[in-house]
Amino acid sequence: MGRLIGGIALLALALFMVVGFLLSGADPFALRTLFALFIAAGLPAAGGGLLLAHRFGAGRRIAHRREDLRRDTLEAEILKMAGRHGGRLTAVEVAGELAVPTTTAEELLNELMAREMAEIEVTDSGLLVYSFHDVRHLSEKEAARGLLEP
Repeated sequence: MGRLIGGIALLALALFMVVGFLLSGADPFALRTLFALFIAAGLPAAGGGLLLAHRFGAGRRIAHRREDLRRDTLEAEILKMAGRHGGRLTAVEVAGELAVPTTTAEELLNELMAREMAEIEVTDSGLLVYSFHDVRHLSEKEAARGLLEP
């Protein structure tokens, strides 16, 4: 509620200053007049606009996009790491190499599994291993041929 009131108040102040400028009879093209108008009306208008933008969700959308970019970057790093580790990873390896909590590593690996980019395997001792089929078979890409070729 504070951002809403603050934004409206700053926009009202900027409008008041512009009206006062128009009624003052000052030379509108003088450099010092334009500078004073910028300080007295432009800055409060910009501040009020920013407060209202954050109040009505622009800040949340930016934060959401930032989180999406972070997750995409971590997933790309996991795929690169899988390439270095023969296409098989554990959550502990991911957490250690990417410096994220183990729970975050597990969430990321499970998301990749849900998108069918990885499969889960279990060792005899119960260790969960995430196997990346496409990464494990990258060496075969040189032998690839067209779908209709014999």
